[in-house]
Amino acid sequence: MTAENNQKDLQAEAAQTLDDRVRAALSASTMGLSPVALGLATADWCMNLASSPGKQMTLAQRALHLAQEAAQASVQPAGERDARFKDAAWQQWPYSAMKEGFKASDRWWREAAQVEGMTRHHRQLMDFFARQWMDALAPSNWAITNPEVLAKAKETQGASLRKGFELFVQDQQAAHQAKADTPAQALEPLEFAVGKDVACTPGKVVFRNHLIELIQYSPSTDKVLPEPVLIVPSCIMKYYILDLSPHNSMVKYLVGQGHTVLIVSWRNPDASDRELKMQDYLSTGVLQAMAAVKTVTGARSIHTMGYCLGGTFLAIAAAALGRLKRKKTRTEKEQALIPSDMPELSSVILLAAQTDFSEPGELGVFIDEAQLANLRQSMNEKGYLSGKQMGGSFQFLASKDLVWSRNTRRYLMGEDDASFDLMSWNADQTRLPARMHNEYLTSMFLNNALAAGQYRFAGATVALMDIDAPMMVVGTTRDHVSPWKSVYKIHLQTDTHVTFVLAAGGHNAGIVSEPGRPRRSYQIASVEDGAGWMDPDDWAAQTPVVQGSWWEAMDQWIKQRSGAAVKAQPIKAEHVVCDAPGEYVMVRYAD
Repeated sequence: MTAENNQKDLQAEAAQTLDDRVRAALSASTMGLSPVALGLATADWCMNLASSPGKQMTLAQRALHLAQEAAQASVQPAGERDARFKDAAWQQWPYSAMKEGFKASDRWWREAAQVEGMTRHHRQLMDFFARQWMDALAPSNWAITNPEVLAKAKETQGASLRKGFELFVQDQQAAHQAKADTPAQALEPLEFAVGKDVACTPGKVVFRNHLIELIQYSPSTDKVLPEPVLIVPSCIMKYYILDLSPHNSMVKYLVGQGHTVLIVSWRNPDASDRELKMQDYLSTGVLQAMAAVKTVTGARSIHTMGYCLGGTFLAIAAAALGRLKRKKTRTEKEQALIPSDMPELSSVILLAAQTDFSEPGELGVFIDEAQLANLRQSMNEKGYLSGKQMGGSFQFLASKDLVWSRNTRRYLMGEDDASFDLMSWNADQTRLPARMHNEYLTSMFLNNALAAGQYRFAGATVALMDIDAPMMVVGTTRDHVSPWKSVYKIHLQTDTHVTFVLAAGGHNAGIVSEPGRPRRSYQIASVEDGAGWMDPDDWAAQTPVVQGSWWEAMDQWIKQRSGAAVKAQPIKAEHVVCDAPGEYVMVRYAD
């Protein structure tokens, strides 16, 4: 009987291996996405369109109308808002006809992708991929249909095309040679060196465990506020997104305003970390960092700030601490996962961080059961989600700018990429442990467990209503990762003071928005007790726009909730592990 069972196990394992290999091969042909999910969405669209003759008639009439509009616009060009076609050469025939024909086709497919009767997720998938295909087919992407490319080739006597081809070969060779086990010292150096050009605000690592290093920054003012500021960045990114060059470093700005600043630097995981859980990131990461801040500074109360996924983690941790404060006793699980000597929270600041994932924006395209099964298979092989996979997903979301427009400049115009700190940081990729990432996607994106009151930590359900510290919540207007209207839903989940800020820009550039930067603005308003719910569109319409950096408003908001300034003290030598930026941020991988 045992031999028979072993034979069945071997057959099942062989069958699973075959299935995984077939799925992996199919996934490779669909840019890492699940072919099952794409097939189901396409079938849903085809079947509903086939059974909708009225929609078919409407689309036929719409195609005729758009063709007439395109023909008229090609001979009477108006102002152009699409950056791909800004050059005056696109206003001349035949390029004006190509441009207007493309724009008409793009509008038609956007309408054709939306058919009554489709599921919401399938409508989103079809809309997304219709846009992806149309962006790929834009006449600006091809040398023979792009007048700017042809003009530059003529001006340089073909040198621009030759340079573009050299850049293409160079990029292909670099991609082919990159391997997961390539040692960090063999990788091409970053344009901006960590610890020299970026992440160079003076400080010390004052705490380290397997998951984090905690960096404390040296004071630059004679007096500081008594409550330190702990920043929890996302583990999806290197922490120095908030400590870039000196002129746009949020860390340096806050230190310069008299704040004692500490920041978490997450360890870049490898295959041995495959079993790390979200619970580990909350306990060993966020909560131990809070306890360490109290130990190294002596502060009984701290301000906390979380960015992106770090903000989601911080909200969960703050709710768990609020629950403990209310009940005043601890279960065994709470004793094991939450340090005993925790500081009070003076405030909780969330930057582009979702706590309700019911409307995750375009990231929702990648999240369904079939997609997660596809992703699990990939992560189980390696033990982690690679930085290349994450970077590819974000490029996919903004392919018009990050892929096609870049390729046109680089390979057709022969223009090398502009070098600036944010792009260098973006190339410094990180990984996520397989189990933790699977738990995060399943519990948050797929099941929306936190907003639904079903997410559990330390043996109890997490309720954001338990957060008793005042909150500042920041969304950004063009965020593809954490759409601001999704971030705004924190108003429905909490019962504490909330100041909401809507900053101009995207997920990164809207947050890294230093004073003095041109074309920056924000809106800010607080929800007073008993004010009730306000729709986000109404909030945006009624809240005045302030020109400048929202950092200044945040600084004042923190100071209003802080005690009187005290004399600044140097970092205590007994807590120093090493100099900032530490060791964890230096770990790089080719994938």
